[in-house]
Amino acid sequence: MIEPWVNQAIAKIEADFQRSADTHLIKLELPALQGIDLYLKDESTHPTGSLKHRLARSLFLYALCNGWIKEGTPIIESSSGSTAISEAYFARLLGLPFIAVMPSSTAKKKIEQISFYGGQCHFVEHSSQIYAESERLARELNGHYMDQFTYAERATDWRGNNNIANSIFEQMSHEPHPIPSWIVMSPGTGGTSATIGRYIRYQRLNSRLCVVDPQNSVFFDYYHNRDAGITCCNGSKIEGIGRPRVEPSFIPGVVDHMFKIADTASIATVQWLEQLLGRKTGASTGTNLYGALLLAAEMQAKGQTGSIVTLICDSGERYLDTYYNPQWIAEQIGDLSEYQAKLAEFSRSGKLT
Repeated sequence: MIEPWVNQAIAKIEADFQRSADTHLIKLELPALQGIDLYLKDESTHPTGSLKHRLARSLFLYALCNGWIKEGTPIIESSSGSTAISEAYFARLLGLPFIAVMPSSTAKKKIEQISFYGGQCHFVEHSSQIYAESERLARELNGHYMDQFTYAERATDWRGNNNIANSIFEQMSHEPHPIPSWIVMSPGTGGTSATIGRYIRYQRLNSRLCVVDPQNSVFFDYYHNRDAGITCCNGSKIEGIGRPRVEPSFIPGVVDHMFKIADTASIATVQWLEQLLGRKTGASTGTNLYGALLLAAEMQAKGQTGSIVTLICDSGERYLDTYYNPQWIAEQIGDLSEYQAKLAEFSRSGKLT
């Protein structure tokens, strides 16, 4: 028999979901592309401002239904920021203490938002240290380590139930090319790419999944060599995506193609996108979009038509002191001029060379 508190907790999360609308699907106006439509699903409009709101809701429901969370259970999570913000939101909804274990380099705005929702931040020096420290805190506090990197791919119902893939295809149903040629996603846990890839196969859809990996991340190499033991010494500078180890939630078998995207390309692309949308987006959106542009240019060169969908993962307002700070970019990312020139050429000709 389910405890009354658990029943109430699940009801609160479901009620919160019913109060939420779906996120918008934005069509980019790119005159240089002929017969190729590019769309951005804007996940920044969730109550906690990012794609990770979906994941946090699923992780809490999964843990509650597994009997891992009881009344008063402290929640601990490894996160570079956005997942922690969303989990802090749901922890506050349920009246549970929350601790985020994160690298000390995490954007200040994210730290402030975690605190706003009543969460605490526990810092480590390197992203590779977050796992062991989260496990230690969970043992010490008799809490539950949410472990998004392990459970992301199984906590979401990938067959449907209004998951992100289900939402994308429903929103595309009245577009000129309703079945996307490509859906592009960058991996943090790998859970979203697993959901999208599985959904495509389960629904027998003629779409392909392209996953784009930033620098200082092992997913691209793992996809090609299947060596689950590979690691990377440096952490990704594109917050929210890229990992120094192969995460259990990354499922390479559902991926059709991968690109490795330079950090300079990611940052140049969010600057380029700001001129199109009139607002700022996070750097992972730049990684996603540059991959989508590579595919669009390739399709155009082959005379193909169709649609491509990717994601706005979160708002750029969280990164004003980093990705929108010229000094920080110069010191941490480097010279953007090569990719700024490529994107200017793409705007003129649809070519990305």
